[in-house]
Amino acid sequence: MFVPFRAAFAALVLFVVLVAPLQALDLPRGVSAGPSVEGITEYRLDNGLRVLLFPDASKPTVTVNITYLVGSRHENYGETGMAHLLEHLLFKGTPTHTDIPGEMKKRGVGFNASTWLDRTNYFGSFTADDETLRWMLELEADRMVNSFVARKDLDSEMTVVRNEMESGENNPARVLIDRVAATAHLWHNYGNSTIGARADVENLPIERLQAFYREHYRPDNATLLVAGRIEPALALSEIVAAFGEIAKPSEPIELTYTREPTQDGEREVTVRRVGETAYVALAYHGPAAGHADFAALDVLLSALGDTPTGRLHKALVENRLATFVAGFGFALAEPGYMMFLAEVPKESAVESLRPKLIELIEGSAAAPFTEQEVSDSKRRLLKDVELTMNDANRLAMSLSEAIAQGDWRMFFLQRDRIDAVSAADVNNVAQHYLKSSNRTFGQFIPTAEPDRVEISEAPTVASLVDGYVGRAAMAAGEVFEPSPENIDARTEWSTLGDGNIGDQDNGDQDNRNITQLVLLPKKTRGNTVLLSMNLRFGSADDVHGKAQAAEFAAAMLTRGSEKYSREAIARRLDELKAQLSISGDAQGLSVGANSTREHLPELLALIDELLKHSSFPASEFEQLRTQSITDVESSRTEPTAIAGLELNRYGNSWPKGHPKYVESFDEQLQSLKTVTLDEARQFSADFHGAGSGEITLIGDFDAAAVRADLQARFADWTSTKPFVRVADPYLDLAAVSRSFETPDKANALILMALGLPMDDSHPDYPALIAGNYVFGGGSLKSRLADRVRQKDGLSYSVASQFSADSIDAAAGQVLYAIAAPENIASVEAAFRDELALLLKDGVSAAELKDAIDGMLKARQRSRGEDAALLAALGNNAYLNRKMAWSAELDARLAALTPEVVNAALRKHLNPANYSVFSAGDFASAKAKQAAAAKAGD
Repeated sequence: MFVPFRAAFAALVLFVVLVAPLQALDLPRGVSAGPSVEGITEYRLDNGLRVLLFPDASKPTVTVNITYLVGSRHENYGETGMAHLLEHLLFKGTPTHTDIPGEMKKRGVGFNASTWLDRTNYFGSFTADDETLRWMLELEADRMVNSFVARKDLDSEMTVVRNEMESGENNPARVLIDRVAATAHLWHNYGNSTIGARADVENLPIERLQAFYREHYRPDNATLLVAGRIEPALALSEIVAAFGEIAKPSEPIELTYTREPTQDGEREVTVRRVGETAYVALAYHGPAAGHADFAALDVLLSALGDTPTGRLHKALVENRLATFVAGFGFALAEPGYMMFLAEVPKESAVESLRPKLIELIEGSAAAPFTEQEVSDSKRRLLKDVELTMNDANRLAMSLSEAIAQGDWRMFFLQRDRIDAVSAADVNNVAQHYLKSSNRTFGQFIPTAEPDRVEISEAPTVASLVDGYVGRAAMAAGEVFEPSPENIDARTEWSTLGDGNIGDQDNGDQDNRNITQLVLLPKKTRGNTVLLSMNLRFGSADDVHGKAQAAEFAAAMLTRGSEKYSREAIARRLDELKAQLSISGDAQGLSVGANSTREHLPELLALIDELLKHSSFPASEFEQLRTQSITDVESSRTEPTAIAGLELNRYGNSWPKGHPKYVESFDEQLQSLKTVTLDEARQFSADFHGAGSGEITLIGDFDAAAVRADLQARFADWTSTKPFVRVADPYLDLAAVSRSFETPDKANALILMALGLPMDDSHPDYPALIAGNYVFGGGSLKSRLADRVRQKDGLSYSVASQFSADSIDAAAGQVLYAIAAPENIASVEAAFRDELALLLKDGVSAAELKDAIDGMLKARQRSRGEDAALLAALGNNAYLNRKMAWSAELDARLAALTPEVVNAALRKHLNPANYSVFSAGDFASAKAKQAAAAKAGD
């Protein structure tokens, strides 16, 4: 988090940039121009590569995203998981780029990749820089055709993917979804999990994977999108230079033609595993994304599955038959399916939920959806589209799914189709698709006159988007320079009252007993505004024993007020194109929201209503209690939850009832079962209010008007319990090693933790965060990643984190990894080996240079993201810092030498002081190993 102190800078000139259709470019040879829709323009290279350019100067970042039309749908017998496995191997390098994660890391590129049913995509986001853009384009062109895809890499990565598979097997809802999808599909690959069958992943011949790579990774099967602060002509020239020489294969792409036959009766599948929570899922076959019915089905799913306004929530969750319900569909290139999922309270039976759930879904024909339900659902869906369009980088990623459907313009066309959906459309698709014979969750029942769902083929996507021009392009924001100096110069500090804190000295903490206003007005894409409120109250004595009441008091604020029901609150947020969350603990209340300039005053009015006039409805309180109990019950058998909780409890010395005390699972359940609605209501009345905290806004707003509005609403709304901060200093504990059994869990977790008496102003702090970045700063590239994931193939996710408090002298490093239970001991041994090597050999000059370059670029990129900057400014206000503190930390990082870093590491990291906490099915792993050893004898 970035934490600056006082600095004064001259105001900068603002440049407002409107996104408009690109001016005609002088196209390089071999490039033809295609359609342009709402600020995005398509080009086509002679080799078939589609190129999308989306200039947006409002954010100082660029995203490069390449989407290949290959996913698990394209795999053959014995090849399940191949597309996903290949995605992993494309990070293993080419003759030119031998260390792709390392090269990304040192350039500060935030990167990843994903594979799904119809596509695979690779993306990187970085601070706008011509050199980095050129490098990214050259990398993507190189690994399109020159990736190693080698046997040695497959051997190590296969076990990593297997570990990823095992981590998914720990999630009962995910397992059930996979099984239902498989049961619903007899022939089509949409019934296969993208991660594949274990036997295929473990036994895949490298020759088949190499052939799959050559078949699908080619320019005429890819779409490259470059979005953000770019100069289109330059970007297009660099793209041609990188990709233009790649030849188009002589053989055309082979199209898939399998279609799932019409389902002719109910199907059922049951999964039995160790756990605490039951789930119910129903699937129905549906059309491809290009089908005329798809938009109406999208609206239908929202009307049924939304929380809290959907029919399923109101009938099942509010009546305590379920703790959670959802409805979701998949926008796919070929006919797919939609699904409904419900979580069952522990004290309830699946048998009582099942008929009611089926009745609500398939009874839609007898209980038509109203105009109000359809209107609300459309508003929700369209709000989500608009929020996506407000962020060029987010939109760039969303377009991968549209590309997979057949054309990027499907994103906009689908929006238009949703906008045009009527109640009649929704009721027609409900009658057509939601039938028992199309349901997967049941048993076969012969019938004399089958009533089956015939799904017609969707028109070709090319015919749908031919001539499509979209709507007027959304205006982008200004060119905002996210340097600490400019952020400080543009930020306005004041308080609820007449005080101005802009000239306070860094480190003065008197501001903790006032509510500070931190406003950063700037033009943004879509006129968006982000808001954060952190209100603090009470002393440790005031809130003793009230932690559970405090959490419920905060959670209840969005579940009903004197003016609005929970459903009405959700509808009002959709009308305001806003998102809102409220949470809290014994000494604080946090509000997070976003909307637009137009709707900000109404959003503030809604927040005012919810904070001051919550109605605390009893039915919502019981829903919340049941959901919370179910969540804790589910966590009791999860390795990640268990190991994390036990680590936190070991490092917690507070007495029971203290606001910082960490409860066991049993204590959590007892607290949840005994807390009352009156206690939650009384806590809100006694503690909620301003008087201490921070209110932060970033975006397109009138600062004077917002300041006056906030003053009028909250200046006199003061908590009666003044905030008294509870210090949480370093606790010197002996190192321990503790292991916890989680039966029938395929994946395990190990945490290796060290505490240090240090805050973030300590002279060694920059050296330790840089050293940790080299050691474990990334699951794909770091010393731990190179050893545990890349070399040994033991873990899909491995890294280390180091952090220090800004006030108390308390810091810590945590090494973590997921792995198969039988491999946890090997992971710990690797941790200790690499730690010993780090302290013995130290960090090299080359490693440090790459680390510092990557960290500084990542920190700069983070300052360019409004959500991250919002959190940083609020935290700065609490600490009475400004962004100049962040600039100083950048300078301290840049000045580091290997000698300074290695001295700090050797001074503070003592291998004997690390505690180890692990959780997994170690007993079964041990039994399997013993059986294998016996069989070998």
